[in-house]
Amino acid sequence: MRAPLCLLLLVAHAVDMLPLNRRKKQVGTGLGGNCTGCVICSEENGCSTCQQRLFLFIHREGIRQYGKCVHDCPPGYFGVRGQEVNRCKKCGATCESCFSQDFCIQCKRRFYLYKGKCLPTCPPGTAAQQSTRECQEECEPGPWGSWSPCTHNGKTCGSAWGLETRVREAGRAGREEPATCQVLSESRQCPIRRPCPGESNPSQKKSGKDRRPRKDRKLDGRGEGRPRPAPA
Repeated sequence: MRAPLCLLLLVAHAVDMLPLNRRKKQVGTGLGGNCTGCVICSEENGCSTCQQRLFLFIHREGIRQYGKCVHDCPPGYFGVRGQEVNRCKKCGATCESCFSQDFCIQCKRRFYLYKGKCLPTCPPGTAAQQSTRECQEECEPGPWGSWSPCTHNGKTCGSAWGLETRVREAGRAGREEPATCQVLSESRQCPIRRPCPGESNPSQKKSGKDRRPRKDRKLDGRGEGRPRPAPA
């Protein structure tokens, strides 16, 4: 009578221990089984307090959650330092990565980044850049600058046709920081008529140029040199 009773008690105890062993196995293979960097760690929920300078990252899986201490928060989260615990908080629903709750760094698909916000369409005055998923403000051309000195083969003197250039910088509307828009330029031909140092002015004719003297058909006042009439 005692033997069947003892056997029954052993079977009942084994049945009670089965869920506990199964639960321990699940905890050991999940995130809660990693207590690296933890100050307070439980077998069921993982870390609840981390060492200094580490962030507490809470991973939710269904109705359960596990704590893990990390040096950097994973993508989609940002770190917030507190007096007792440094935590990883989730970015906004449209942010792929963020610097804070109100400032996105990269947006999810079908959204464009504009001044830290992820928008479905870019606001007026901006253009969507598909490669970077950003809204870039359109450029407004500024005034033309002054013409540069006229040069030919790197020289500003001589007698030749050269080129002069002016630029037109394009600034972004409504922005105080330096613009990064395209710089426009144009060139035109210009005459160079200025002697180089040590050279004479090629446009001036030589004043001391020798001239051939005219032949004076009058030899003297007596009319010598005139053709004589034929004798009668």
